[in-house]
Order: sequence, then C-alpha cells, then structure tokens
Amino acid sequence: MPCLLIAGFTAIPLAVIVYYCFDVGWAVVEPLVFRPLIGELLANTVLLCATTTACCLTAGVALAWLVERTNLPGRGLWLALLASPLAIPAFVNSYAWISLVPELHGLWAATLITSLSYYPFVLLPVAAALRGLDPALEETGRSLGLGPVRVWARVVLPQLRPAMLGGSLLVALHLLAEFGAIEQLRYATFATAIIAQYESTFASTAANALAAVLIACCLLFITLEVLTRGRARTARLGSGAARAATPVRLGRLTAPAVAVPLAVVGLAAGVPVYSVTHWLGHTGSAGHAMSALLPVLATTAELAALASAATVAAGFPLAWLSVRHRSLMTTVLERSTYLASAVPGVVVGLALVTVAIRYTRPLYQTTILVVAAYVMLFLPRAMVNLRSAIGQAPPVLEEASRALGQTASATFRRVVIPLTAPGVLSAAALVSLAVTTELTATILLAPTGTHTLATEFWSAAAEIDYPAAAPYAVCMIVLSLPSAYLLLRQSARGVTR
Repeated sequence: MPCLLIAGFTAIPLAVIVYYCFDVGWAVVEPLVFRPLIGELLANTVLLCATTTACCLTAGVALAWLVERTNLPGRGLWLALLASPLAIPAFVNSYAWISLVPELHGLWAATLITSLSYYPFVLLPVAAALRGLDPALEETGRSLGLGPVRVWARVVLPQLRPAMLGGSLLVALHLLAEFGAIEQLRYATFATAIIAQYESTFASTAANALAAVLIACCLLFITLEVLTRGRARTARLGSGAARAATPVRLGRLTAPAVAVPLAVVGLAAGVPVYSVTHWLGHTGSAGHAMSALLPVLATTAELAALASAATVAAGFPLAWLSVRHRSLMTTVLERSTYLASAVPGVVVGLALVTVAIRYTRPLYQTTILVVAAYVMLFLPRAMVNLRSAIGQAPPVLEEASRALGQTASATFRRVVIPLTAPGVLSAAALVSLAVTTELTATILLAPTGTHTLATEFWSAAAEIDYPAAAPYAVCMIVLSLPSAYLLLRQSARGVTR
C-alpha cells in the first residue's frame, strides 16, 4: 500500500496533464501535437539526448577504465578531479562558457556543455563496477583462449551493463528536463518550449500538449533501459577473489593517457572555476554581498536537507519491493516514479499549484509543497542508488538473522541498515545536489520572500549581470562539494593507490 501511494503521488503531474488534454478534447489537442513545431522540437530533443548520452557513455567508460584498470599516475587523485563537475550545476557551466565565448550556441554547444556536466553520472557507477569485478572471471576467459577484446566484450561488458544503463538513463532524463543550460545556449527543446508557453499563457493547452509528448519520450527511454538491461542478475554472496585486477601498464602511452583526463578536467571544471573567479573579482562591496548571501544560503541548505530525507524515505520501500519481489507490477510501480523527473520543473510546479488551490489550499505557499515537488522530481536519482544498495545486500543474511530468533524490525535495524547505508547516503547526496540547483519549480512553489541560490543566480544571469551572478555560483559550487565528496568516497571505496 505505501508503494502504491508513493507511485500515485509521483503521478500527479501526469494526471494533471492528461486531465487538461482530455478536458479540451482530441479535436483541440491533435493540431497542437501534429504540427511542424512539434517535429522540430522532437528532433532537437532526441538529437541532444542521443549525442550527449553517447558522449557521456564513451567518456565515462573510457575514463573509468583508465583510473581503475591501468597504472595511470595518481589514480585516486584523478578520480576526485574527474568527479568534480558534480559540484558545478549545468547552468553555471553554461553561464561560465557563454560569459567567455558569447557566440556559443546551438546543438554542438549544448552537447559540449551538458556532456561536461553529466559524464560523472556514468563514470562513478562504471568505476565502482570495474573495481568490484572478480579478476578470476577475466583470467578464466583468457585461459579459454579469448583475447583482450573478446574478454572485454564477453566477460567485462555484461558485468558493466547495469551501471552503464543506469548512468545513461540518468543522463537522458536530466536532458529531457534541463532548462537553464539549454536556454542560455539558445537551443530549442521541449523543456524550453513548455516554459515559454507557460510564460505566455498560464497553464495553456499547448504547453500541456508539449508536456504529454515529453512524457512519451520519457516512457520510451525507460522502456529501452528495461529491455536492454534484461533479467540478468549480477549479485553474489561473496566479493570473489580478494585482490585487485592486475593494472595494464601504459608504458610509452602514459603521457597521452594523462593528457586525456587532464583535458576533460580542464574543460569541465577548469573553465567554470576560472570564469566564476574572474567575474567574482568584479563584484562590488564584499560586506554587502555576504549579508545578502547568508539568508539565501541557509534557505537552500534547509530545503536540501528536508528534500533528501523525504526522498530517501519515499524511495526505500519502492526500491526494496522492486529488488526483493521483482515482478511486472513492481517494475511498473518503480518505473512510474521516473515520469515526473522527465517533466520540466515548471510543469510539476504548476500541477502542484493547481492541486493545492483546488483541494488542499492550506498547503499553498508552504515549504511542504516545495519539498513535495523535489520528491517528485528527484526520486529517480535516489532510486538508482537505493536499488543498487539493496541488490548488493544478500537476502541470505536476513534469513540467517531471522533463523537466529531476531524479529523483522531487529533484522532490519542490525542487518539491512548497515548493509544499505552507503547507498542510502549516496542517494541523499544526489538529491541534495539536485535541490541546490533546482530552479523553475522553486520559483513557482516557494513561499513569498523565499530565495534560493539558484533563483538568485538566474535572476542576475538572465539580465547578463555576470558579476552579480558570480557569488551565487560560487556558493552553489561550495554547497555541492560535500555531497559530491560523499558520492566520490562511496565510489572510491577500495581504490588501490
């Protein structure tokens, strides 16, 4: 029952969109959906998702292999540097590049910026998967006469597939809902078009028709991920051979190999840091800036903490059900939570405004409504980590605990929680990162007078006031660092230095 309630709660934006479409009738919706603009937006959105996801997948797997499977100098340091873009919001990255290169715009500019922002979502899970592989499996493949390429294709790649697909799905869903970075780069997608429609006509039928097509894209991506992942299980009771795989010696390729992650870090983190620092030097009175930043910083941190706790609490039962009792129904329940995350925050915000005004007026203009929107938007980010953590907790340990006379609650407290704690913390960190940089839903739902770092940054950046936006960009980066570090620490557990 709790899982059904959570799935139903996350479906509220979808229900509102469907209601609007049915309310006006197919005769009105059809010309809005089947028109040249929709085709252009669909092509732009799918093309951006394809190019960016391919770039993130290629970069993430290649960089993870360099760090985990070669004798690259400073492997632990490189992993930290390569994960640093997690602390830099995509629209801050876009702001940084545009302030230095004003003519940057279009598909390839959007692909560049979003790839530099999102590749760690593939890098970290793939690196963790590579680190956890039993080297005996590869040795067995080589002993059977398989060459390096065939060992990689037939032994390593199937083990990496869940991490690769999970990371790719996160990237694709981010792109479907991305607004700030894409808007600055002047590249039209469904997200930017929906917000433009809502700004011109509040809760318009055209905007809801666009949102319906966007949700269809989300369903397509989720279905493809499920079909590609298949039903293979990779969990095991033990960790395999208690030793690390023998690293590949780079030899003369060491210098080129070092140049690759160095270039990625320079583009993904170096350019934004330089740009923000540059514009920060043009900021006015430091005392005035600090007095204005402190309340905004406190509000952002409070919202992030509340949303992280609520999202993990909502996601854990669904993740548990989908892993421990896998079936068509549990898969549908779990995947239904991904729908709201593919819808721009402005649609989720307006859907909650509509519901609050009509049915739960006391919740209108309250923090509860803002946190509810965050749970809807960011539950999938938590689910990926929660599902992985529960999947790696062997059920036989719980059965042994109950066989020894422990109650279900005691087993959960003494066995399940310690085993899943790293994944729970990683899930909370991902949600905290997302809340810190969320923009559109916050603008619509936050109580009057509530300002976050993202909204204040966007107000200044929209006016091309780069110096005024810089302090908020710095604060968002600094506030994101602890969460990014937590994600890195969980991923880097056991790295050989």
